[in-house]
Amino acid sequence: MANFTAEEKIFIARLYLAGKHSYLEIQDLYKVSYQMIQGWVRLYQIQGEVGFKKSYTNYSAEFKMDVLNYMNETGTSSYEAAAIFNISSPALIRTWRIHFNAGGFDALIPKKKGRTSMKKETKKEKTVEGSVEALEERIKQLEMENAYFKKVECFSSNAGKITSKIKAQVIYELKTFYDVVALIKVADIPRSTYYYWEKRLNRKDKYFGVKAAIQSIYHEHKGRYGYRRITKELKKDGFSHNPKTINRLMSEIGLKCLVRLKKYRSYKGNSGRIAPNVIQRNFKAKKMNQKWVTDVTEFHLFGEKRYLSPILDLCNGEIIAYSVMKRPVYQLVGDMLEQAVKRLKSEDRVTLHSDQGWHYQMKRYQRTLREYGIRQSMSRKGNCLDNAVMENFFGLLKSELLYLQEFESMEHFEEELHDYIYYYNHKRMKKKLKDLSPIQYRTQILEAA
Repeated sequence: MANFTAEEKIFIARLYLAGKHSYLEIQDLYKVSYQMIQGWVRLYQIQGEVGFKKSYTNYSAEFKMDVLNYMNETGTSSYEAAAIFNISSPALIRTWRIHFNAGGFDALIPKKKGRTSMKKETKKEKTVEGSVEALEERIKQLEMENAYFKKVECFSSNAGKITSKIKAQVIYELKTFYDVVALIKVADIPRSTYYYWEKRLNRKDKYFGVKAAIQSIYHEHKGRYGYRRITKELKKDGFSHNPKTINRLMSEIGLKCLVRLKKYRSYKGNSGRIAPNVIQRNFKAKKMNQKWVTDVTEFHLFGEKRYLSPILDLCNGEIIAYSVMKRPVYQLVGDMLEQAVKRLKSEDRVTLHSDQGWHYQMKRYQRTLREYGIRQSMSRKGNCLDNAVMENFFGLLKSELLYLQEFESMEHFEEELHDYIYYYNHKRMKKKLKDLSPIQYRTQILEAA
């Protein structure tokens, strides 16, 4: 292939840009590969004629690393990278890549030209073991190691594991106090790896604002929202991102929801009349006060127990009544039922579903239901799926409150429990309610119908 002058390269680039000839036609006409023509065209578009003037610049190792990182991140070819960074030859970039793959960052450092000096380099005098200087060096080394491992522990506590990125970030933050080479040695990572991440850390994080918004929403809801709900909340603030992106960003920040655990069982055998399963897992209701579900769950903290008995309306998932007591006596259910019946209107015909717990088999409970015209329904024995909606609420309650927060006392827990139920009714969005909270759905959708 013939060598082309700068003028000839400019002429060929302009010829293509004129729009009368394709790359293949120019290739056949001037006997030059179309990849090289593409490189000249790109160079002319970005740098103009100045880009074709020969440059004898000595490229630094950091500059070479920037070019290689840019190619890896964007997928650009060596021809296009040469045009963008005004590098004299694409082949030079390919050589840098070969050197980097073989020897890392150190292989990119330019070698000094000319003969090596015959003068013997004066070696730094070694400090005498046990001397004041040696002790001072040892103390500084221990301080550096202590500072490094403290920061690594802090960073990795959220991420779950120590990655090269975390190590590089710690070195980057400590380099103003300690020698970088010594820190890299303590971190036990290649120098090239550190400098690769250092360049990235110096760049502005394009997700900085989104991450801040994610943290704000996450802590506002006390860690109860997963990435799907946070994505929807972000859209309200003008952030439009794919849920997978939000999930990834939450992982980087170290935010996640906790899993739910099992609930208290109140079944103690047949002690009264068992009602049929009227609901039959049909948990849909078109209007309020049509279908209710209830159950009892237990909390064990500070050597004490608390029992919660709520009623949930299947129309909008709202907790319409609840009571909390130290013991699972009948009054726990009775007080809850007294609250709930106050919501009934004369035309309401409601079915109240529960499991076969002993509270619901009592004559007193069943007599109250008959008094207010409430139809009783019970799950089959040992079948928790028959009351799945209530089970789901208890799971959310425990994972979003009990196992997520720390409490100072049982009284503190009770306060937080009341706050959570208010939060659940008024603020916590539900997908099936068009991303509204139960009370928002009742006031905006049901009243408008």
